[in-house]
Amino acid sequence: MRRSSGTYRQRAVALAAVAALGAALLSGCAEDSDDSGGSSGGSGGGGGKGKTTITVGTFGVFGYKQAGLYDEYMRDHPDIRIEESSIERNENYYPQLLTHLGTGSGLADIQAVEVANINEVTTTQADKFVDLSKASGVEKDDYLPWKWAQATTEDGRTIGLGTDIGPTAICYRKDLFEQAGLPTDRDEVARLWAGDWQKYVDIGKRYMADAPDGTSFVDSAGGVYNAVISSSAERYYDRSGKLIYKDSPAVKEAWDLAVSASQAKLTAKLQQFQKSWDQAYANGRFATVSCPPWMLGYIKEKSGAKAEDKWDVAAAPKPGNWGGAFITVPQAAKHKEEAVKLAAWLTAPEQQAKVFQKQASFPSAQAAYRLPQVADARHPYFGDAPTGKIFAAAAKGVPTQILGPKDDLIKQNITDIGLLQVDQQGKSPEDAWKAATKTIDNALDQ
Repeated sequence: MRRSSGTYRQRAVALAAVAALGAALLSGCAEDSDDSGGSSGGSGGGGGKGKTTITVGTFGVFGYKQAGLYDEYMRDHPDIRIEESSIERNENYYPQLLTHLGTGSGLADIQAVEVANINEVTTTQADKFVDLSKASGVEKDDYLPWKWAQATTEDGRTIGLGTDIGPTAICYRKDLFEQAGLPTDRDEVARLWAGDWQKYVDIGKRYMADAPDGTSFVDSAGGVYNAVISSSAERYYDRSGKLIYKDSPAVKEAWDLAVSASQAKLTAKLQQFQKSWDQAYANGRFATVSCPPWMLGYIKEKSGAKAEDKWDVAAAPKPGNWGGAFITVPQAAKHKEEAVKLAAWLTAPEQQAKVFQKQASFPSAQAAYRLPQVADARHPYFGDAPTGKIFAAAAKGVPTQILGPKDDLIKQNITDIGLLQVDQQGKSPEDAWKAATKTIDNALDQ
C-alpha cells in the first residue's frame, strides 16, 4: 500500500491525538434554500433560510470546526452559514481540485492547498485565485516571511494564506539518555548538537557506546534524512525551477548523514508510521526522533502512560519544517467577497492561536506567538516542556525553502526505497541510491 504524504500524516495524527494534546496545551456553492440541514461547522443553525452559505473544501482535519471557529463566525455574522466538506486524503483531494480549476465549476468558496502542492498551484494556476494580500485585515508582517513567500507569485500576488506549519524539534527519552551517560536537561541536550546535524549523529555514537540494552539512538535512517533535508532551503529544485535533486548539496548531506547513522548502527531500522514504529514507542526502543508539534500527541498516545515524563523536547540542530497548508479563494467562487473575509478571519493570529490550543496545529502567523495560548503552552507529558516557545523559536529560524511540484514524491522514494534498502536490507548506498533515482525518474518521465 502506498504511503501517504507527510502532511496527510500530520492531519491524521492531529485528529487521533486532539483531545489529549489540546488539554495538555492549556463541493459546489449555492445560496441556501429552505433546507434546514444545518452547518458542517457545528450548531450555528436555525436552518439557513435566506442566509449566504460559504462552502469550505479541505482535506483531513484543519481544526476550524473542532476549535469552534465556524460557530463563532456565524454568531458574529448571522447572515452567514458555513459548510465544510472534507476529503480524508490529500492524494484524493488535490486531483479533484485541479479538475475543478480546469473546468471552473464545482469549486468551494474556500479551498485548502497542502504545502506539497502550493508551488504547483502558485506557478501554474495563480490566475484562478484571488490575491489575498489585498484582503482587509490581512497584514503580511503578521505571518512568517518564508510561509508567506511559499504562496506568492513572482509578480507579488499572494494566492494562499498560511494555516499551520510544522517546525521541528528533537523529542528524546530522558531516562535512556541518563542511562547512556548523556545530559538530560533540555537546554544542555540542545547544546550537544547545536548548529550541526553531524553533531547529532556524533552524539548518537556516544549514546550507543553505553546504550541501554535493546535500544537505538534514533528510529530510522529515513527519519534522519527527513529531519536534515527539512532544514535546508534548496533541495530538489533550484530557484529557476530546474530539477536538481541528484546534484543537490542538501540532498547529499541528508543522504550521507542518514547512511552514516544506519551504518554506525544508530537506528532501530524502522519505517515511520508503520505498526512496528508504533510498537517501538510502546517498548521504548529508541531514544530520539525529529518531531513537529503535531507529533507530540502521537508520541504520547503510542508511548502510553508508563512513559509520561520520560520524554522531553529540545531544539533541533537546525530549524526545519515538516508539514503545513494554506487556504485560498478561487476566482470562480460564487461568494467570493464573503469568502475572502472568512479566509482572512480564519487565518488571523487570534484564530490560529485558538486552533493551536485545541488542535495542536502550530500557527504560521508569527504574531500569534505572543498570545498566551502559544507563548505559555507547556506539555506535562514531556516534562512540562515549554513547547510554545521551543516551536516558535524553530519556526522563526526555518529557511525560505524552494518548493517544487514533486518534492513529496522525490522525498518519499529516497526514504521508502533508497534508505529503507540500506537500513533494513543492508544494500550498499550506491545500489540503494540507484534504485531510488530510477523509481523517481520513472515517475517523473525523465
